[in-house]
Amino acid sequence: MRIAVLAGGVGGARFLLGVRAAARDDGHEVDAIVNVGDDAWVAGLRVTPDLDSIMYALAGVNDLQRGWGRAGETERVSAELDAWGVGWPWFTLGDLDLGAHIARTSWLRDGVPLGDAARRLAARWDLGITLRPASDDEFETRVLTDDGDLHFQEWWTRHRAAIPARGFEQRGPGPVGAGDGVLESIERADIVLIAPSNPVVSIGAILAVPGIRDTLESTTAPVVGLSPIIGGAVLRGMADTCLTTIGVATAADAVAAHYGARRDGGLLDAWLIDDADGALVPVIESLGIHAAARPLILRDDEARIDIARAAIAIGRDLRH
Repeated sequence: MRIAVLAGGVGGARFLLGVRAAARDDGHEVDAIVNVGDDAWVAGLRVTPDLDSIMYALAGVNDLQRGWGRAGETERVSAELDAWGVGWPWFTLGDLDLGAHIARTSWLRDGVPLGDAARRLAARWDLGITLRPASDDEFETRVLTDDGDLHFQEWWTRHRAAIPARGFEQRGPGPVGAGDGVLESIERADIVLIAPSNPVVSIGAILAVPGIRDTLESTTAPVVGLSPIIGGAVLRGMADTCLTTIGVATAADAVAAHYGARRDGGLLDAWLIDDADGALVPVIESLGIHAAARPLILRDDEARIDIARAAIAIGRDLRH
């Protein structure tokens, strides 16, 4: 069976660990369609935070305490760049991480598309999942404020989302299209999963890439999403701030309504929520979206695998 997963951030990386384990046990093929809205040019290097976080997690070389970057990092190069006033002093890049950015940038300057560069980097490890950037083109998330717009990384990392935002936009310096193999991955999938990633700046940024939303709406595969909201709160990050900015409540049913039901031109056939929100199942069902409740905290390998299997099982049932 072929599974396509829309993912971004630490939540997406942890969920994909469970999907990979379930896929290996059952012989499934998995493509991860990854957010590129966080990407940026820093000190002359192309940095792709979500692609890298997912790659490092799947490779088993990520920093488990921070949730991002490489384990055992040093930051000598970043200290030197800071001393020279180069780059973003509030966006520290580890020395091992810089190796990936240098390699990627070298390939990009040679004309290699981002997707191919990502797969060259990933080939160093047996990831068990094919990584596909949502777009091979630059398509960065900008945060709109009363004092102008900021790159998403500046708003998120430097200011910790403390500057009031009026909205979010994805922009590129030129034409933008879906990454190599992305639309085909969705079209040929037996099941599409939407990871419990930030609905606005991770999944939303993926959906903003021309062609992806339309392909999701028309695919014959069931689309099963997992709620990033548990008990009316986010477990990590500032998705609640992003949701409030676009007028969506921080609640499992509100995010389901934001994505919408396939029958009404939306995205979801099914929505998996945490047991803490079990009372919302009939509310979500009334939207025309199949709903189920089960523990969704990605606390360890066993939980991640169980959650992935539950999502896949719902998709399999909807196919029949």
